Amino acid sequence: MSREVVIKLGLDGAFATRRWERPENVIRLTKELGFNFHEYCCDQIDPFFMGPKEFVLQLAERVRKAARQYDVEIFNTYTGVSTHRYHSFSHSQPEPRQRMKQWLEAAMDLTVALGARRWGGHVDALPVEVLTDPEEARRSIARLYATWREMAVIAKEKGLKAIYVEQMYVPSEVPWTLQQSEEFLLACNADSDGVPVYLTVDVGHQAGQQYGMSGPDLDYLEWIRRFGAFSEVIHLQQTTPEASAHWPFTAAYNQKGKVDMAELMAAISYAHQHCESSPVSQVLAPVSCNVLMLEVIPASTKSEDNLLRELAESHDYLRQFVPKGGITLTV
Repeated sequence: MSREVVIKLGLDGAFATRRWERPENVIRLTKELGFNFHEYCCDQIDPFFMGPKEFVLQLAERVRKAARQYDVEIFNTYTGVSTHRYHSFSHSQPEPRQRMKQWLEAAMDLTVALGARRWGGHVDALPVEVLTDPEEARRSIARLYATWREMAVIAKEKGLKAIYVEQMYVPSEVPWTLQQSEEFLLACNADSDGVPVYLTVDVGHQAGQQYGMSGPDLDYLEWIRRFGAFSEVIHLQQTTPEASAHWPFTAAYNQKGKVDMAELMAAISYAHQHCESSPVSQVLAPVSCNVLMLEVIPASTKSEDNLLRELAESHDYLRQFVPKGGITLTV
């Protein structure tokens, strides 16, 4: 039996972090740059650090109003840089673990207030002390999986449709290999009472050479072929094989970078055509859409004029592969 998959193009709001304060401007710029789908970055409105909940929700309403005005769909929210800095779910003490759960619940409330129904990101790093003790690492990772299952139930109660967890490129940020990502999806979704927990594949997160990553784990196309059918959001960036540079898709960066969009699109098609052979298909239905989110994280010294020019050029380049209205695959 055939099914349809829609491929869309969107923009992550990380480009605006520490630059534009007024919530309306991030959405306005998204539209002016040519994008109709937006991934709202929680560094723009952090559910804890931006102020009391009432004020945070007021900011969210301004964003939601702007999204209606400019006809931009806020498809999902995503953590920014801040939550990558903490030992939380894998901390040896319960207080940091509980605190991050509270942050996540507040982020889910923010997501709903923005008019989105999907939350994603990465919120934890295993301590070196844990990683050097195989048994302790095993227990910590098992606890991490159990926590995501718990958060999936809370997300369902709040009206969300899915949680996304991003694959990373160092062993402290789980999951970081192809095998571990499969294990993660199986552990989080088997017999779950919550929303689906999907993987977010980032095409620049195959840069763990210094930690022993090798072979297929270093191939962004292999990541998409294996998990593209279980990844509603795929993060796009131009980069080299040794880094996660978060460059735009301009002529200059495309000449230096590894990401080939034609090959990437073919890998997405392959993923959906062969997903039933994956063990993950036993616990998770394949997604009906892939939103390719351009995630550009500019250097602090890059001027706003140059940043916007590069984003506009990236948009025009990417539209060669995902035109307005998207692409529908029948598989």
